[in-house]
Amino acid sequence: MLVHPQFSPIALQLGPVAIHWYGITYLVAFGLFLWLAGRRAAMPQFASVGWTRKDVEDLLFYGVLGVVIGGRLGYVLFYKPGYYAAHPLEVFAVWKGGMAFHGGLIGVIAAMALFGRLKQRPFLQVMDLIAPCVPTGLASGRIGNFINGELWGREADASLPWAMAFPQSGSMIPRHPSPLYQFLLEGLLLFVILWLYARKPRGPGQVSGLFLIGYGLFRFIAEFFREPDAFLGLLALNMSMGQWLCVPMVVAGAFLWARGARQGA
Repeated sequence: MLVHPQFSPIALQLGPVAIHWYGITYLVAFGLFLWLAGRRAAMPQFASVGWTRKDVEDLLFYGVLGVVIGGRLGYVLFYKPGYYAAHPLEVFAVWKGGMAFHGGLIGVIAAMALFGRLKQRPFLQVMDLIAPCVPTGLASGRIGNFINGELWGREADASLPWAMAFPQSGSMIPRHPSPLYQFLLEGLLLFVILWLYARKPRGPGQVSGLFLIGYGLFRFIAEFFREPDAFLGLLALNMSMGQWLCVPMVVAGAFLWARGARQGA
């Protein structure tokens, strides 16, 4: 059985300033987005309607706001509404952790809608441009989760070659290294699928619809190996909160994809 390496969460200490690995993974995510979205904007289907590098830089600014604000509010509302209702000032204590992908997604959607309105760009055109650039950021974030030894998996058979004990969990039982599963599924595999699919012009909403379907399915699968949040446990039908939040994602994604297929590229 493997044991989590117990990395220090601090990558570099410069006097009183501590640079955390998790912050570095966010910077890597934003850097990858800037590079990939720049390549997307240069593709004929986007360059022909006036997308520029400056638009991509503006997208990143709006996206960062959406991720941070939406991710935090999503965690507060989806996972611990009672606690934060009793401790409202702690909503702003983001340094203590607590971000939710589904909340971040809603935040990014709202930010992209605002960007599209201000720049007079069709909303689905904006979403289709950025969708293939998101999974690499998710992959980077999951590496941050693994370095921190958080979001560990459910108990695994000790004979599993990559079963790993996470001392942070309070026990040394073998577990699935679920952050690495999510890195491979929601990160690398979803990126490859979307990037290849989006190389050709598609109907409005088809690329972003495929992102919703792909992420929803991969996250749903990964949740079978990820330890449910202790304060929530499993909900109805023995499904975790993460799985329940994936259901509307897949439904919405299927609707967008089918609608775009009818309209054509």
